[in-house]
Amino acid sequence: MPTPVSAAIDRARAHAPFLALLLDREPVLAERLAAGMFDLAYTAATPDMPIARQLRLDRRALALAIAIGDLAGVYDLTAVTQGLSDFADRALDRAITAAIAERTPGEAPRGFAAIALGKQGSRELNYSSDIDPILIFDPRTLPRRAREEPEEAAVRIAKRVVELLQARDGDGYVLRVDLRLRPSPEATPIALPVDGAIGYYESQALTWERAAFIRARAAAGDRALGGYFLDAIRPFVWRRGLDFGAIGEIRDLSRRIRDHYASGQAFGAGYDLKRGRGGIREAEFFAQIHQLIHGGRDPALRAPATRDALARLAEAGWIGTDEAAALSRSYTLLRTIEHRVQMIDDRQTHVLPGGAALDGVARLHGLADGAALIALLREPVARAGQIYDALDDGRGGDFPHEPQALAARLEQAGFPDGAGAATLIARWRAGRYPALRSPAARDALEAVLPALMPAFADAPDPSAALRRLDGLLERLTSAINILRLLEARPGLAVLLATILSHAAPLADALGVRPELIDWLIDPGAFEPLGPVEALAAEMRRGEGGDYQALLDHVRRSVGEKRFALGAQVVAGAADPLDAAAGYARLAEAAIAVLAEATIAEFARSHGRVPGSELLILAFGRLGGAALTHASDLDLVYLFTGDFRAESDGAKPLGATLYYNRLAQRITAALSVATAAGPLYPVDTRLRPSGTQGPLVVSLESFARYQREDAWTWEHMALTRARPVFGSAEARAAAAAVIDAVLAGERPARDLTGEAVAMRAEMARHKPPTGPLDAKLLPGGLVDLEFTVHLTQLRHRTGFDPHLGRAIGALVASGLLPATLAVANDQLTRLLVVLRLVAPDAAEPSPATQALIARALRLADWPAVLEALAMTRQDVAAAWTQATGGSDG
Repeated sequence: MPTPVSAAIDRARAHAPFLALLLDREPVLAERLAAGMFDLAYTAATPDMPIARQLRLDRRALALAIAIGDLAGVYDLTAVTQGLSDFADRALDRAITAAIAERTPGEAPRGFAAIALGKQGSRELNYSSDIDPILIFDPRTLPRRAREEPEEAAVRIAKRVVELLQARDGDGYVLRVDLRLRPSPEATPIALPVDGAIGYYESQALTWERAAFIRARAAAGDRALGGYFLDAIRPFVWRRGLDFGAIGEIRDLSRRIRDHYASGQAFGAGYDLKRGRGGIREAEFFAQIHQLIHGGRDPALRAPATRDALARLAEAGWIGTDEAAALSRSYTLLRTIEHRVQMIDDRQTHVLPGGAALDGVARLHGLADGAALIALLREPVARAGQIYDALDDGRGGDFPHEPQALAARLEQAGFPDGAGAATLIARWRAGRYPALRSPAARDALEAVLPALMPAFADAPDPSAALRRLDGLLERLTSAINILRLLEARPGLAVLLATILSHAAPLADALGVRPELIDWLIDPGAFEPLGPVEALAAEMRRGEGGDYQALLDHVRRSVGEKRFALGAQVVAGAADPLDAAAGYARLAEAAIAVLAEATIAEFARSHGRVPGSELLILAFGRLGGAALTHASDLDLVYLFTGDFRAESDGAKPLGATLYYNRLAQRITAALSVATAAGPLYPVDTRLRPSGTQGPLVVSLESFARYQREDAWTWEHMALTRARPVFGSAEARAAAAAVIDAVLAGERPARDLTGEAVAMRAEMARHKPPTGPLDAKLLPGGLVDLEFTVHLTQLRHRTGFDPHLGRAIGALVASGLLPATLAVANDQLTRLLVVLRLVAPDAAEPSPATQALIARALRLADWPAVLEALAMTRQDVAAAWTQATGGSDG
């Protein structure tokens, strides 16, 4: 009658090709095993062999000895898993020692350690398991070559360790090595400086990482270093108190395990022994959940091995003794069958095969067939699943976690690429971003997904909008308040989706400064901006006496309010004309605050010019108090007083040089990006003589140039000029000069001929950017402005920087048709909206078309196109009429 050992060897040869191969390749060991001589230290390796071959031969011998001992009943599950784990420790330690010795001969293997996690950490490795170490090093003690940085040396050592263990050759391999359990594996090197790793676990680590460290152990290398690391992070793993949010997250983790591996849940052929309902992982996680909850106060519960942990939890009364016994029995049986599945071909698999292959697994175990194996497993698996079910408090989110189910749900909601959207949501749920690492943040995320996803599904490009949201979440430092707000106010979720879907400039601003979304929470976010004085006063409050801090504060303040104005337009909460006026007041306030501060800063070195001051004129859309989100600032700098004067500071300068340097500083203050980002592009080409002239001239020189030398296009630009910085007296003096020039103190010119030539030249060099270019299309805003300014200059009346008021005066005088007032409002509204939702002036998607129509107070997109066509006809007719008259 065969002995248990000989029967085990016969079953191995018949049903496990990998074991049969080992029995043939290790004849000496096979004879010893057949004789009942089990020695896990046996090896065919010799000391003169390369370390890589030694390790592979050692592994081969150990695999065969443990497998036959397991099949014969010589080793129980504890002996099997501890034998495999002890070998992994030794192999990892020898690989580290060899890797250091190869690079720095004679040096002791210090300053580099492997922290075993998972089943290696708890000494429960399976027959064909990965090991999941975290590799750490001490930059102060790690041996390294001359002129080599510690980080570089550590990574090279780590790569050699992995190669020694994982690379396959004719002798097979030693261990599969998975380094992805280290912090942020997509961004960190494979070996981490010990203090940096400690800092991560103290401040950023996730709940699943806490669970992983229940089983952590200094397994190889410099164990003193490993012990130092584990001692330092012990408070992170074992916390004396646990809030409800953390418990909720632990339960959520348990749900995600099941949802993620739904395909292996059904019991029978194809059942996943590890991840299926009632499987190995559920017993492990059942124990770990209770350890995390109670182990902070009771060190006796901190047992790394699953069955030990279950027993201690039962002894302490935290789980029932029957639950502990049932889970322990199920765990033991499933681990044993898992080993059978893996022995067959040395494959890292946990799935019961089907058909004849299932019969083979059963017979390897000593059963008649696959049906007998299924019958053996059925009751323990069902009981373990019932126990595990009790962990879920029923608070599952409204969106599934399993990838296929989630993708299907998202496609049902309207996402064309449900799988892509599901991948992003899985990333958020996994806490990949700092803002989503806390249990409270992910709880808030689950609560808001049912409202947020349908809003994004209605976007013109849902995938692009969702990617923008992903970028926003990646940059946020905290997401809890925003997510809770979106949950409480579904309309805000729709607005966020609208912004990210339709308004690229606003979405880009959010990507750079995610805190801008906080502005939408403010009760005044959808109120019109206040007057310039109030805006400037608010900006000044951030000064604190520090010039650089003020530059940053003004940029943040302008960014917030500019974002809010854009959001108002996109949401249909503000007339684009009102938004345009708000944009202009905001810019004027920024000019006032930054010019004041720059003047004061400049005066510290150079003093001030007695009897003189800087004056800033606004031209173009700023002069007309109607900016868009993307407008630049057309500025002209002047100074009053005697150009021959000199400043009175420690470093005196002549007035002209003084003000030119000062204006350069102000331009930089308004335009150069700081840590808080950019502010406005500044264009100073409308100054006397353009780019050929000095940046700043005296008011007297400016007046003389305008009266004697300026061209018609410069006088047309002057119709929109107004002082935006300077004392009341200086502003009045500049306004008097402008009024006098426009009223007739200028050279007689062929106004109509020059205007027509200028417009033709502009059309050649600046054609429309797209079919909706409200500015440059024939009959667009440029033609309207040319019509108005030509009429003003010719008739010397109707002057007002504000284009709408100027048109009103000219219409009242009978000089322009009333249709031009409507055209101006309509084109300006369209320009403001398009700068936000279609900056390229191309025809947008149908969803964005509907948004534009709402913003323009029109019924639909055909109505928008019709209104644009009629407006352009009206403007073209007015331009034709204006250019058909004679010069006056």
